[in-house]
Amino acid sequence: MIVPPYLKKGDTIGLTCPAGYMAADKAQTCIETLQAWGYQVMVGKTLGSDSQNYFSGTDEERADELQAMMDDPSIDAILFGRGGYGMGRIIDQLNFKKFKKYPKWLIGFSDITVMHTHLFSQYKIASMHAPMAAAFNEGGFENEYVQSLRKALKGNKANYQCATNASDKLGSATGKLIGGNLALLAHVIGTASDFNSKNCILFIEDIGEYLYNADRMLYQLKRSGKLETISGLIFGGFTDMKDTERPFGKTMNDILQEISADLNIPVCFNFPVSHGKENVALKIGVKYNLIVGTKKVSLKEL
Repeated sequence: MIVPPYLKKGDTIGLTCPAGYMAADKAQTCIETLQAWGYQVMVGKTLGSDSQNYFSGTDEERADELQAMMDDPSIDAILFGRGGYGMGRIIDQLNFKKFKKYPKWLIGFSDITVMHTHLFSQYKIASMHAPMAAAFNEGGFENEYVQSLRKALKGNKANYQCATNASDKLGSATGKLIGGNLALLAHVIGTASDFNSKNCILFIEDIGEYLYNADRMLYQLKRSGKLETISGLIFGGFTDMKDTERPFGKTMNDILQEISADLNIPVCFNFPVSHGKENVALKIGVKYNLIVGTKKVSLKEL
């Protein structure tokens, strides 16, 4: 894997919205915090655009801005303002020729999962699954999760711990980290952004899905072979999950237990990667060691 250069003070972070609309004021705290960390910030026109629909601009506008930031040698990393939906509409329009020669950290989660799997599978370039602009608001810039992004940008190696869970499967695993949002992991299967999970540690999280739909997407991952050869499995947060009028009959935890029941690998539940506040910075494509023990769970970057 190619690991992009880490940042130093004075470097420039581009801020763009390649998917859903985001009001400019929602990113102000993020911009000020990045500047306080010692970085310059170049804000794209897609942030706070005059779009009248769901997206932050037309497909062409969003793709052109992202392309320009990827190719601009004065921009050292790109932080996406938000996810939502839209990356899958533009990913095939992007040209990675210059980016391959001069890679930089692309940072985000949720819909940005498409970019993470694309870089991983097509170009063997590491990227960062981490908090985006809104996470800095309401004092969030001070919490350990946003601070984990600050440390990751500087090149600090992560060493995370979380509490054990009764559903955990004990053990140790080493592998490249791959994963992200469940819906997007399922949707990239069969596309140019599909990923090979062999010998990888896979992490999964999601928000706002019906239980039956989460179950269906997990079975899509299983039936496509994504779970067969992984070395470890991390379940993050599944927030604001919904049930149908006629109950599905299983909790989200039941669903996760069932899908991982026949896996003879370490499995961690409730790891702090999610759409909520608990969302640590993780480097996609970088090697980690996962230890699921009786007293704690640790995920250490190697």
